Amino acid sequence: MGGTNVWDAEWEVNEEEARMLIGRQFPQLSSKQVKRMGWGWDNTVFLIGDEYVFRFPRRTIAVGSIRMEGKLLPKLEAYMTIPYPKPLFYGEASDEYPAPFLGYAHVPGDFPIGLTEERRALSAETLAKFLRRLHEFPVQAALKCGVQQDHRNLTDITSRKVKMEGFLTKVVEHLSPEESGVIEAYISTLQKDRVEAVNALLHGDLHFKNMLVNENGIVSGIIDWGDLNVGHPACDLSVAYSFLPPYARGLFFETYGGADEETKLLARLIAVYIPMLILMQAVDDRNEAIASEAKSNIMRALSD
Repeated sequence: MGGTNVWDAEWEVNEEEARMLIGRQFPQLSSKQVKRMGWGWDNTVFLIGDEYVFRFPRRTIAVGSIRMEGKLLPKLEAYMTIPYPKPLFYGEASDEYPAPFLGYAHVPGDFPIGLTEERRALSAETLAKFLRRLHEFPVQAALKCGVQQDHRNLTDITSRKVKMEGFLTKVVEHLSPEESGVIEAYISTLQKDRVEAVNALLHGDLHFKNMLVNENGIVSGIIDWGDLNVGHPACDLSVAYSFLPPYARGLFFETYGGADEETKLLARLIAVYIPMLILMQAVDDRNEAIASEAKSNIMRALSD
């Protein structure tokens, strides 16, 4: 798609560099194998042996998030009903690498790519219970750890609509006429300007690239907490639309404790918005598997 993208790295770390940086600060890990697992917008991720995962920021904007994660994630343990990566190793910036980095306990599992609708439905209660407890975490305690408050202005539907129209023009050639027509029709129905603000602690980036499933396809891990923030619960509740089939959403919301129509409207919007961003990056990376999964997430979100 050309041009400079918001997900482009400011600095990269390869396996040899990661091995050197980790070994110098944590010599007890120096004998372990280092394997790059992947990368996202903000971090490059390495598996250290079979026990640990290290995340190195790729962009300046991610440095504050790494520091915040190190403070807040240990405090979430009593609220977690699904395994999550607990920080164990706190790496510092150095002459060799300009940012702090974190090492966590490795959470095993596979990304939920290509799951059947029946297997997805098995996680309705699991996800709802997880989000209910996470959203109960005291907001003020989170803010004291450096979590930002609604820094993405999630409740502004008008601005999201404009951005989605732009996203569609960038990926339309990678969609079928039916897919692009469904998305265009949905965007045209968004008439509400914004929804009323609600504050809860959010994972903030809950989609298929940050979720793990076990051998039965049930969600067994939630990873990449760099977008932790205080904002509208609809941001996280979007998984009811992007991940779950329509027939499982009733059980999800009943288990979560209910959601009003404004919350559901915003949750569905975000369930389309985030996979459109993922699709744009996947196209840029020429990653057909991720692009296909992103498209199926969008179409599922727009199904009733």
